[in-house]
Amino acid sequence: MSDQDQADSGEVPMMQKLLDNPFLLLFLGVASPALLYLVWGLAEIFTIPVR
Repeated sequence: MSDQDQADSGEVPMMQKLLDNPFLLLFLGVASPALLYLVWGLAEIFTIPVR
């Protein structure tokens, strides 16, 4: 399917639908750093030497 055919049929690509959703972007922007810091913190805790 060419770009012209897709534009004529009015189909919106799936990725554009996802990126046009502000609540999804907000969730990803909050959840991804939170998950990263959670994993990082757990890794730090488990690497502390036991005395």
